[in-house]
Amino acid sequence: QVQLVESGGGLVQAGDSLRLSCEASGRTFSDYSMGWFRQGPGKEREFVAAILWSQSSTVYQNSVKGRFTISRDNAKNTVYLQMNSLKSEDTAVYYCAAGMRLGSIATMTDQTRYEYWGQGTQVTVSS
Repeated sequence: QVQLVESGGGLVQAGDSLRLSCEASGRTFSDYSMGWFRQGPGKEREFVAAILWSQSSTVYQNSVKGRFTISRDNAKNTVYLQMNSLKSEDTAVYYCAAGMRLGSIATMTDQTRYEYWGQGTQVTVSS
């Protein structure tokens, strides 16, 4: 089992920045590729960003490329999502997820491939 706890959400204005954190406990964190997903009001949950278990690769949804950065610190069992230039359409509940050694863009962007999920953290961007 892997337990995931997100933090760092909040209410900000358009153009501001936030950094989300997701701390993992349980199994070996470095064995898991980590992803961030989000679910906006009245929308389905969607992929945002992911980082390979080996830290060698990242992938982003097109709408956040150049604004969001995913990173991980395996020594701290934590994955981060740095969000800059926030827009109102980024308003959502953000979830982190862990998938055992997901190794391709196809699997890293597919939420059904992730075994463990956090409870989510709310990000609200006012325009």
